[in-house]
Amino acid sequence: MLFKGDNVSGNSQETSQISTPSTPIQPLRVAVVGLGRMGMIHALHMHELASENGLCSLAAVSTIDRNAADRFLSLSGSATPVFDDIEALAKSNLCDVAIIATNTELHREHALTMIQAGCRVFLEKPLTGTLEGDRAFAALLERAHPDAVMLGFQRRFDAPLGYAKQLIDEGVIGRIFKIYSALEDSGPAPNGFLSPGILPDMGIHNVDEIVWLTGRKPVSALSIGSRIFSHSHTTAHEDFDDALMLLDFGDELIGQLQVSRNHVSGYRGETVIYGERGQIRIGRFNQNQHEVIVEAYGMREASQPIALKSFETRRYSQPLPEFIDRFGAAYKQELKVFLECCRDSEPFPITHRDGLCAQEIVAAAMKASIRKQDMAAIDYAEQRR
Repeated sequence: MLFKGDNVSGNSQETSQISTPSTPIQPLRVAVVGLGRMGMIHALHMHELASENGLCSLAAVSTIDRNAADRFLSLSGSATPVFDDIEALAKSNLCDVAIIATNTELHREHALTMIQAGCRVFLEKPLTGTLEGDRAFAALLERAHPDAVMLGFQRRFDAPLGYAKQLIDEGVIGRIFKIYSALEDSGPAPNGFLSPGILPDMGIHNVDEIVWLTGRKPVSALSIGSRIFSHSHTTAHEDFDDALMLLDFGDELIGQLQVSRNHVSGYRGETVIYGERGQIRIGRFNQNQHEVIVEAYGMREASQPIALKSFETRRYSQPLPEFIDRFGAAYKQELKVFLECCRDSEPFPITHRDGLCAQEIVAAAMKASIRKQDMAAIDYAEQRR
């Protein structure tokens, strides 16, 4: 096995509908396209799922990075075929579904290549990384392939966040009036990373989380961004290394989110939900990322929490990006759901529509971005003496 214990308690034209095999194929033959940070994680999880339940087999990987391919083959101990060209993979007839985790600017091209080869596709977020690109791609999918793509928003499959949503839906803290969501990396974007911006790259997760938890869409948004530290420690170009967003839902509900590459003490992910009768907190910073606590508190007079539950996260047997300590099980679960939908010819729970919604929110916030030159100078009395 690749990992140690998990402790979490065919061909169509672009204008046609997605085709499904006339007879079910068991197991589903899966190709992973791209073996960067996320592609490697998806390939490892897919290899593991294939070993666990027979739902799938890892039929091929596609990457232009031969070193990454060799590293994966060494870790998995498999003899999975490797393609250095996605067109060759598409023509090989080796796969029924594809997981695409290539650079964002290649998402549309690579997704369509595999869709036209008859595959349903799991696509890492975002759709294209730009508002115009997302709208055009989503329109094409809606017109020609409405059931072809599942988008990777893994937080919707996270057990702690799922428990918090259950508490919200049960009305444990009454009407919600504010949600705060933070996502902070301990270091800069990797060297060579092609970022669409810190908000489209990182903040889009928080935006989708807030929309999912509330079941509502904001009506307006603004953002504030800064370059203060980590941007000078990478060759990756990114607009900001620290950013804030404010979402207004227009009905006495606001969302606040914070993303950063500057939390040098370690990865931080926290969400706080404020209600008229209490508060729910998911996570808090701890350099030990192997426990996530969800706690709900009532009014100030209450002496005990309304709810308190601890979730032990997955422990991996090899070094992986720091966010995998927190969300590894969720990444694996979303792939399992994707495969089950493909097996059963069911619609996906997250689609291009959700990706477009999140991108439209981020784009509006970036359009109303407050920068240093927009800030009001402070008129100190001592400076006027």
